[in-house]
Amino acid sequence: MYQIVPIQAQHDADICRIIQQVGAQYGAIGAGFGPSDAEVTCMSQHYVAEQRSQYLVALLDGHVVGGAGIAPFLHYREIAELKKLFLLPSSQGLGIGKALTQACLVFAQEQGYQQCYLDTLSSMQSAIGLYEKLGFTHLKQPLAGTLHSGCDVWMLKIL
Repeated sequence: MYQIVPIQAQHDADICRIIQQVGAQYGAIGAGFGPSDAEVTCMSQHYVAEQRSQYLVALLDGHVVGGAGIAPFLHYREIAELKKLFLLPSSQGLGIGKALTQACLVFAQEQGYQQCYLDTLSSMQSAIGLYEKLGFTHLKQPLAGTLHSGCDVWMLKIL
């Protein structure tokens, strides 16, 4: 059975490795992709309640197998961004991605966000299917200010 817990400093190295490893499998390498963001090396320092953000990790048998986060989208007070949902291939299909995403959306609602935005890659079909099932709809273009220019799918959910 898995657990979903807020990230702590002891999880940083593992989630960094997972984000970069899984991102590379989908071609998300270099500028314009989330796995290259500076925050990836120390996620626990970048996702804090005072900034209306939270990063959660999934533990399977005590080991980090993935994570996902919520943070403000740029300067918009009403728009959150679902960020860096990555799971090891061995932990996919167990409902962990759905549990992480739902926990992030609950946190976003508790923080008063009215919408949740995300960007991803068209090659990440299982993630896109999950987002669609959870009520995200496709956008024709990214929201203004989107940092990940390498992404080609943009979605939004009303909370």
